[in-house]
Amino acid sequence: MKPPIPVFVLLWLTWIIGVSGPSDNQKVPHQFIDMARQAGLTASNVFGGVDRKRYLLETTGCGVAFIDYDRDGYLDLFFVNGRRFESPQDPSAPISHLYRNNGNGAFTDVTRQAGVGYSGWGQGVCTGDYDNDGYDDLFVSYYGKNKLYHNNRNGTFADLAEKAGVAGPEGRWNTGCAFVDYDHDGKLDLFVANYVDLGLDLSGIPLPGTGQFCQYKGIPLALKPAVNYLYHNNGDGTFSDLSQSAGIRRTEGHYALGVLTLDYDKDGWTDIYVACDSAASILYRNNHDGTFKDVGFASGTAYNDDGEPQAGMGVAAADYNQDGYLDLVKTNFSDDSPNLYHNNGNGTFSDQVFQSGLGRLRSYLGWGVLFFDFDNDGWSDILIVNGHLSPEIDVARIDTSYRQRKLLYRNLGNGHFEDLSKVAGPPLAEPHSSRGAAAGDIRNDGRLAIAVNEMNELPSLLALQDSMVNHWIGIRTVGTKSNRDGIGARVEVQAGQLKQMDEVRSGGSYLSQSDLRLHFGLDNSSKVDRLTIRWPSGVVDEMRDIPADQQIVVEEGSLMWRAVKERKGN
Repeated sequence: MKPPIPVFVLLWLTWIIGVSGPSDNQKVPHQFIDMARQAGLTASNVFGGVDRKRYLLETTGCGVAFIDYDRDGYLDLFFVNGRRFESPQDPSAPISHLYRNNGNGAFTDVTRQAGVGYSGWGQGVCTGDYDNDGYDDLFVSYYGKNKLYHNNRNGTFADLAEKAGVAGPEGRWNTGCAFVDYDHDGKLDLFVANYVDLGLDLSGIPLPGTGQFCQYKGIPLALKPAVNYLYHNNGDGTFSDLSQSAGIRRTEGHYALGVLTLDYDKDGWTDIYVACDSAASILYRNNHDGTFKDVGFASGTAYNDDGEPQAGMGVAAADYNQDGYLDLVKTNFSDDSPNLYHNNGNGTFSDQVFQSGLGRLRSYLGWGVLFFDFDNDGWSDILIVNGHLSPEIDVARIDTSYRQRKLLYRNLGNGHFEDLSKVAGPPLAEPHSSRGAAAGDIRNDGRLAIAVNEMNELPSLLALQDSMVNHWIGIRTVGTKSNRDGIGARVEVQAGQLKQMDEVRSGGSYLSQSDLRLHFGLDNSSKVDRLTIRWPSGVVDEMRDIPADQQIVVEEGSLMWRAVKERKGN
């Protein structure tokens, strides 16, 4: 049994088996370009040393979020940023950045005027309208105190984390996060994962190979596991820490990173999956009474098929085979494969990573991961962004590297995926040490873009350069009895022979937030024959004959939809 330790610190001990990729003769009808520079995304990520990383904290990187913060119908972008050990008091220290979507393919940096320019060891980000005022708010996790940016509805934010009770102490290493209405009271609660218990004094962080808590092959690593937090929304702008009473603490020590919410057993209540590093991953099953039970082991999602823990980072959910149940994909450390957990429909999962074609490449260290239908054929594809922990790995001259390419897998609709990484455009082949990744329709034209937070580099914004042939529909849910964003709503779309399903969720991927609007490719269908939304409140809305190729808004209980007509100037 592999010892329960974070393998991040083992990069110089890792031995990699390289596997050749797909044939260069493959063809794909769509090509991605990186439009970050021309779009005005000009602020670099800063996270630890550039040429050398001495401590674990320098390796994890940051997330990224899509958010329509000004409710003009176009997705804006928020990139979390970090700092360096070398210059902690630098007055020009890096800050996180908010970019406003101009509606013409470009973004404007509005960080300063929006009031979200904070410097610190930023980690994850999630969005949600926690006070149900119609405008999405931002939660940003840190090593140190978290930020809860309340949307003032005038283009600015105010940090209310301390007042709300979710800031936490200075020495806590917060990572993945998600808003979730776990008790169906119509108010968004907050789940925050934690990685390692480092404590308050950064100068006391041990160098690799010292300490008392964990060992790898007899080498002490001094990495004490942390605990996760569940904050209940009190409805008055504050939250209460109910982690203990809700059962979140009834698990062994974990090094928690990526957080995903999903109703895996179709009982109408949202569950929480947490990807953990070198310890059992966690599947918190919602007991419908305000408590959770960890069923990771019983469900088959805690370990690999050999019964060993893996170094999990990012996680995503989709019904990739259209059987009506949400499946999972999880990224892991190099010298291992990701997991593709197929939902068996009986409370258990089976790992189909090798049968599906995702298990061939083992030299990649995966972080952000997305299910997204890039070609709108109605089947969820997979993108994984990769990169090793530290530049020192290149000195070892083994079959891996610090900067790595991205992996794109097209869903063939038969349980198998085709690796298109080498033929879907030069940006996928360009090496980076990538971390957070998120997907969203930034142009409202059905072509999903991917934002990637690249370690100590400018970000990437991958977009399809050609027009979309297949049809699509975008859906924004607005709750009335349920929370305003409709987070937790289950949306079913039938178009011709396609029967698709997804859920509105906060968080996911690796420390990141994708578009809260749901996107469905419709292949050659020019309309949605039937749209069904099952809201957290229990309300079920059904609509028929909705024309394709548009963004629509559906309000809970209205039994109607409306097209999004907003347009911007320059």
